[in-house]
Amino acid sequence: MKRRQFILATLALASFAHAANEPLPREEKNLSFRNELRDSMNRGTAFLLTQQNADGSFGKDNTHPALSALPLIALLRDPTGKFATSDAVKKGAAYLRKFAQPDGGIYDKEGGLANYNTSVCLLALALVGDEKDTTLLRAARAYVIGQQASGMAKPETDGGIGYGTIGASPKRGHPDLDNTYIALESLRATQSLAADKPGEKQLNWSAAIDFISRCQNLPSHNKGEKVAKDADNKGGFVYYPGFSNAGEIDTEGGGKALRSYGSMSYAGLLSFIYADLKKDDPRVVAAIDWLKRHYTLEENPGLEKQGYFYYLHLMAKGLTAAGLTELDRGGKKVDWRHELGLQLMKLQTPDGFWANDVARWKENNNVLTTTYGVMSLEILYNQM
Repeated sequence: MKRRQFILATLALASFAHAANEPLPREEKNLSFRNELRDSMNRGTAFLLTQQNADGSFGKDNTHPALSALPLIALLRDPTGKFATSDAVKKGAAYLRKFAQPDGGIYDKEGGLANYNTSVCLLALALVGDEKDTTLLRAARAYVIGQQASGMAKPETDGGIGYGTIGASPKRGHPDLDNTYIALESLRATQSLAADKPGEKQLNWSAAIDFISRCQNLPSHNKGEKVAKDADNKGGFVYYPGFSNAGEIDTEGGGKALRSYGSMSYAGLLSFIYADLKKDDPRVVAAIDWLKRHYTLEENPGLEKQGYFYYLHLMAKGLTAAGLTELDRGGKKVDWRHELGLQLMKLQTPDGFWANDVARWKENNNVLTTTYGVMSLEILYNQM
């Protein structure tokens, strides 16, 4: 099996999907809708191709190779496989390889965000499936694994992964759930490259699960400070222990607690799935319950339109990985796949791209938002 096919199959296995761990059976009733999804997806990929530069990069940001790796992933995950050996992919892969560093990371020294860039580039190059990248990919895996925190001044952050160190720098930014999630995804997807050699460092998955749990508003499993105990926030996730991008709430006792929000709650669910927690684990059950209660396509719950297209992408990925084709919301069955597909098609511009007026987390970059849109449609297309 080619490496690209293996990576795609591995990501499918990292789910709670039906027993065969394969795409769900396609229903005849979805044929017309799938054709609409395909057409929207094709217009999105066509736009991305117009944004590729002569050097293989995408868009105008040349300090973060991940922003070129993400469109490459979108092309490589096209259901037809038509881009697998295309010049666009070959040029894009060559561009990413230029960022390989002596410490094993794949990043720009001036741009930073070393772990994030390495994790995304690792996944992209693994999907390319070129055997000559094996040494580079193994080094990137080792780099990501080496970013896992231990012995931190704030022990509640142990087990997580942050934006990453540069070279031999002793500085380590605080671990956070978003970087931990993308690191776990890249490691899980490339597990076929895991070194079998005795003595090689491996990720401490148990410590990672503990860190993820400390990001969840679930008092039964998280005894940290500012853990929300109210019904509205129970089961959701925050950015890292002690901090939420959605801010705080006042508690009955006069204190403060952290507010759960949408994108990180999907990142938390996916992180648990990648770490092989069982579907009936109370932490997984609570996460899914929060996501059902706060289901919306109008905003990123808790953050309005900040990180909106990222939120929609994590929704598609997270609910699919959890094996949920419908959401039961107070006795009402919601076909979230159909609703999400309609929302994405409604928001797509005539030129094929998606745009967010809110710039936070680079969502004013139409290449990035379009990549999220295309990848979301690919997930829906494959599962309907």
